Amino acid sequence: MIHVVKRKEMPLAQSVAIRLGVIGVALVVCGIITAIATGLNPIGVYATMIQGSFGSPRKVWIMLQEVALLLCVSLALTPAFRMKFWNLGGEGQILAGGLASAACMILLGDKVPNAALIAIMFVASVAAGALWAAVPAFFKAKFNTNETLFTLMMNYVATQLVAFYVIVWENPKGSGTIGVINQQSSAGWLPTIAGNKHLLIVLLVALLTVGMYVYLNYSKQGYEISVVGESPSTARYVGIKVSKVIVRTLIISGALCGFAGMLLVGGSAHTLTTSIAAGRGFTAVMVAWLAKFNPLIMIGSSGLIEFMSHGASEIATTYGLNQSFGDILTGIILFFIIGTEFFITYRVVLSHNKGKSVEELG
Repeated sequence: MIHVVKRKEMPLAQSVAIRLGVIGVALVVCGIITAIATGLNPIGVYATMIQGSFGSPRKVWIMLQEVALLLCVSLALTPAFRMKFWNLGGEGQILAGGLASAACMILLGDKVPNAALIAIMFVASVAAGALWAAVPAFFKAKFNTNETLFTLMMNYVATQLVAFYVIVWENPKGSGTIGVINQQSSAGWLPTIAGNKHLLIVLLVALLTVGMYVYLNYSKQGYEISVVGESPSTARYVGIKVSKVIVRTLIISGALCGFAGMLLVGGSAHTLTTSIAAGRGFTAVMVAWLAKFNPLIMIGSSGLIEFMSHGASEIATTYGLNQSFGDILTGIILFFIIGTEFFITYRVVLSHNKGKSVEELG
């Protein structure tokens, strides 16, 4: 008989050493595959990946901004995941927030001062994201619907809603795109700091990271989220209103996704498309899981994902390879990392039918 048994918590130093060792093994495997499949020097390929992310100050800042945006969405999903509410609707909630910000920029751009416009954008995007998450939360709390399917379907609705308004606001007419919103006036664009247009996003998400860590670990609501996630029955027994916690937590989750939508539209892209979220709502699920829902560790997992993404693009450009090859390397590394997380958390044992363990496999 094969059994999967949960390990006792492993010392931090040991778990970190194992993870680093596995990443090293994954790089060796990727190097071998690279040499066989392309004939390229693996060390040169890895150097190119590093160059793609850190080769110039501009690349570094772009990398930091992308890490911050992915981290923002990961932080948004974390409260729901800690509660074991599988919110896969981050993509739609980002789009809802982005749509609200774009509407404010287009309709109010020439009517209110820029500071007031950004404040309105913030309120509108946060409210839109919160509303988009509150709908499945209400039905989960009231009728125990399947939150995974419900939040996924909300993504499709948000995508089509954005597609509709892109045509309504298209500029120039017939182009099928909005183009850069308020390109001449920059109304609704987030301000630059010290001439750096990326720094504000990085700082805002850094503050959000600290705030989320404190909220989840040191607040009453964070405690309630953990209890509901562990056992709704226990939560009810100790007097926690589970339905209230579900709705409140999803409102927070959706609001932060909506905030990410504002950062994308007002601070990064300055436009709106159906693909502006770029899969972050799904990638953030992996980032949060790899970090075991710890906001501080998510900084590292977000950085790893974005580094591999930028590196894959640089490999394709430099060596003229198909973009898919870089994605293959990324997939191999993530496969090793995810597999390691399983064996850090669990061990596999062989036992006789009577239950006596005879051999531990990992």
